[in-house]
Amino acid sequence: MSTDNITHPHAAHVSHHFKDANQEYDAGKQGIWLFMVTEILMFGAVLVGYGIFHAIYPEMFAEGASHLDWKMGFVNTLVLIFSSFTMAISISLVQQNKTKQAAIALATTVLCGAIFMCIKYFEYSHKFHLGLYPGHFLDVAKVGAQHANLGMYFGFYFAMTGLHGLHVLIGMGLITWLLIRTIRGDFHSQYWIPIEGVGIFWHIVDLIWIFLFPLLYLVG
Repeated sequence: MSTDNITHPHAAHVSHHFKDANQEYDAGKQGIWLFMVTEILMFGAVLVGYGIFHAIYPEMFAEGASHLDWKMGFVNTLVLIFSSFTMAISISLVQQNKTKQAAIALATTVLCGAIFMCIKYFEYSHKFHLGLYPGHFLDVAKVGAQHANLGMYFGFYFAMTGLHGLHVLIGMGLITWLLIRTIRGDFHSQYWIPIEGVGIFWHIVDLIWIFLFPLLYLVG
């Protein structure tokens, strides 16, 4: 088998609007990275807003962070880091034609995403039980807030973690689609573009959480 067959999809999978396999591969990679730039810009805008208001109200943000359970956030960080490993290893396994092991790695990635969302569900439920809502919905009396605008912090918290959680769910759906196709035998050493593209998306989602965790949980 030639080196080109190992690093690029086989010509049999080339779509009609591409000249050859190399062009299809390069176009796919450029497309997913262009899409991820738009995702980074979206999260970047929220992070800029967070940074501005944190600079104005540092004590209020510290009080907000004190209501979060950093241990649960840390566990979620470890879960996503491990999921990035299993996602990456699935690509390597497909390239080695180890379909069964690749399917297990993809299923493990989906499981990690589910664990992340379960932990986030318990976090959200606890916040609502305590009256920690975003903006003016915050129950200042029940919370015993020292800062009247504490709801601003939780506005950022729910917006940032909610947007990220939505991306985790989308990623889980895409990886489930890859899992079904892997079991069906659609991917192998000569064709793996969809797995690599979704893998890039998943890694960026994980990387964003690595930024969100210290900003939200450790700011105090």
